Amino acid sequence: MAPVALLRSAEFFHARRLGPLTKLFSMLNVLIFGIEVSPQVQIGGGLFLPHTVGTVLGAECIGDNCTIMQGVTLGTSEPDMGFTVSERPVIGNNVLIGAGAKVIGRIKIGDHAKIGANAVVLCDVPAYAVAVGVPARIVFRKDAQDSEGASP
Repeated sequence: MAPVALLRSAEFFHARRLGPLTKLFSMLNVLIFGIEVSPQVQIGGGLFLPHTVGTVLGAECIGDNCTIMQGVTLGTSEPDMGFTVSERPVIGNNVLIGAGAKVIGRIKIGDHAKIGANAVVLCDVPAYAVAVGVPARIVFRKDAQDSEGASP
C-alpha cells in the first residue's frame, strides 16, 4: 500500500506541475521500496505491488486492477530521457505480470492477460492470453466471449 500511496502523491504533484515535490515522492519510492515509477505513467485503480524491489514502471499506462510482481521492467527499447509516450508499453486491465518479467518497447498487453515470471515480451499479447519464455510466446489463449466470469 505504501508504495502506491507515494506513487499517487507523485502523480498528484506532477499534475500540478510541482516538479520538486514530484521528484521527492518518486525518490522516496526508490529509496524506501526499491521501485522506480515515472509520475507520467497513467495508472488505473487497484494496482497491487506485493513486492517492489527492482521494479521499474515506465509504461504509457497501466489499467485497473493489475498485479505487478518484483523485478518487473516496463519500458522502452532505447534510452528515453524525455518519456516519449509512443515508445512505452500499454498494459490493459486485470493483468498479472510475473516476477522478473520484461515488457520492452511499444507493446500492448490485453485485458486479463498473464505474463509469466522472467518472460521477455517483445510483441503484443492479446486479451485472456498467457505468455511465457524468452522471448515470450503465447502458450494459452482464450476468447473473450468464452471467458465471461472465468479466469485461465
